[in-house]
Amino acid sequence: MIARLRIEKAGRRGKTVTVVESLPRNSAFLKQLAGELKRACGSGGKAGESHVEIQGDHRDRLRTLLEAKGWRVKG
Repeated sequence: MIARLRIEKAGRRGKTVTVVESLPRNSAFLKQLAGELKRACGSGGKAGESHVEIQGDHRDRLRTLLEAKGWRVKG
């Protein structure tokens, strides 16, 4: 299982968002994962159809959390 991390600013009034992509299209799983990642980063965010968005640049922290869960992380 591979998760991809990237940063987005476009269309967000200059605010930075970390996006975790290439996740399974399971809404219950994504909502649970988004909650865990938001709590770990201490910021807001949301679950999309196949991705999770976390407010701010948290790539380093998300990388270690996802690797601890058994995901391979790129980006």
